[in-house]
Amino acid sequence: MAVLSSYVVMLVSAFLSATVLPGSSEVVLVGLLQSASGQPQILIAVATLGNVAGSVVNWGLGRYLTEFKDRAWFPIKEAALVRAQAWFARFGLWSLLLSWVPVIGDPLTLVAGILRVPFGRFLLIVTIGKALRYAAIFAAWQHFI
Repeated sequence: MAVLSSYVVMLVSAFLSATVLPGSSEVVLVGLLQSASGQPQILIAVATLGNVAGSVVNWGLGRYLTEFKDRAWFPIKEAALVRAQAWFARFGLWSLLLSWVPVIGDPLTLVAGILRVPFGRFLLIVTIGKALRYAAIFAAWQHFI
């Protein structure tokens, strides 16, 4: 049962980290790897799934709730939104590979929704970027243990 709870913790942490709520799924992943709480491949898959799911929420907010972007409860502030739009204008769809980067990643996924990026393309590129990030964290952890 402890292993299952590790996967749940990883999923929730990764999901929240992909939204504008504070969180650091990388720290949780390394902690779970260090404590041998679950199989590394499954932890990486669960982290990727949760993080992508959080980005899908951001995409949905951008797609369907942009009329509320001036409200205090809206999760992305105007300055971050402007930076993300500039990234998106400069690098296009491939900027979504950076959706894992702190500060710009969450707004990028929101902008993708605002700009009506087709969901299939969004999902594919964001999943690749986030999976590569968690794989890199795992590789770095293996190297330093």
